[in-house]
Amino acid sequence: MKQLFLMAVRDLNRNRRRSLFSALALAIGLALLLFMAGVVSGEMATSLDSSIALQSGHLQIRTKDYNEGRTSLAFEDLVENPTDLAVKISQLAPVLSVTPRLFATGIASIGDRSIGLRIMGIDPAADANTPLRKELTGAFVTADDREGIVIGQALADKIKLKTGDKITLLVNTSSGDIDQQAFFIRGIYNTHIPGYDEVTVLMPLAKAQAITRAENHASVLFVMLKDKNDSNAAAAALQSGQYEVKTWQQLNELTLSYNDLANAFMYVIYLIVLAITATVIVNTLLMAVFERTREIGVLSAVGMRSSRIMVMFLIESALLTMGGIVIGLVIGGVLTVWATYAGIYLGNFGTTGILIGETIYARLSLQDAITLTVMALVVSLIASLYPARIAANMEPVLALHGGKA
Repeated sequence: MKQLFLMAVRDLNRNRRRSLFSALALAIGLALLLFMAGVVSGEMATSLDSSIALQSGHLQIRTKDYNEGRTSLAFEDLVENPTDLAVKISQLAPVLSVTPRLFATGIASIGDRSIGLRIMGIDPAADANTPLRKELTGAFVTADDREGIVIGQALADKIKLKTGDKITLLVNTSSGDIDQQAFFIRGIYNTHIPGYDEVTVLMPLAKAQAITRAENHASVLFVMLKDKNDSNAAAAALQSGQYEVKTWQQLNELTLSYNDLANAFMYVIYLIVLAITATVIVNTLLMAVFERTREIGVLSAVGMRSSRIMVMFLIESALLTMGGIVIGLVIGGVLTVWATYAGIYLGNFGTTGILIGETIYARLSLQDAITLTVMALVVSLIASLYPARIAANMEPVLALHGGKA
């Protein structure tokens, strides 16, 4: 085997430029796939984390008839005495925080312009609001504020508003009417998710209950757990006849389904790109076979078995592949690290049902890197079987005279 290895190294050194370019082709393909895998995984993970932090929580407690698509304010669709219920739930061991939230639809009126919005009544002191306070210009609303709201940076940019400005909101009520009031913008939050920031307006829960006439009701109880993996067990413990408990998996089915679809699609892309780059190695080996026809004939004539000739070319393929993989891991690693910390700016995607940030950050797992490395090795070796078999099946006499198999 050592002799075959040395012969393979010698043969690759005969045309170093061709061997280098063959390895580089695989390296570039692998590097791009590592980068793509990191970006896709990062965006999916970030979207899910953002959805949990801003929209779904780890759990939601709500009435069985509540329909978030309709943003119903009918009393039978709302949670009664949500603050008292939140206090009881917060005493459970897995629960980190729990807070009531009330959702309503509304319209912002600024001069002759009007924009549809989602009103979210919150407990300003709740820990669940930390993502909304993280990048805040101005002040957050207080529980007893009756004229203040907080809007998103994307909305502020869109309609040219700043803290202290006055804006009129028309809000749907539980009776089906519309109430309106002028509010002052206390602060502007920025989650860097334009699709969320552009449509979500925050106001104190008490004020939201008053303007919607929801009285002492909330749409949901927003629950964060100490460990999201405890969601199913916690949901089972909280189930009751009056309310239902939804886990973050159930509340983010669209994001999870999109993630599964993206992963399946990426595997197809992996195979296509690796197959294309593997053809370069196959072409290199085929050229080597035809350039060394007489040498192969000599080796066969002196007694080298076809299987050993085949192994020799497979070793050449393995050396080219391993060289390409090493270079590809370096290049792909550098690109992925850059995208992990610097990110790729995409801008405003608008409202898509999935919270996509304005900047994508890569998040490449060790498992993905290993999977791509193994796939590159396997695809290349399988592809190299063709030129290796051609070399192994050459007739010695014909090969000595420069003939073909």
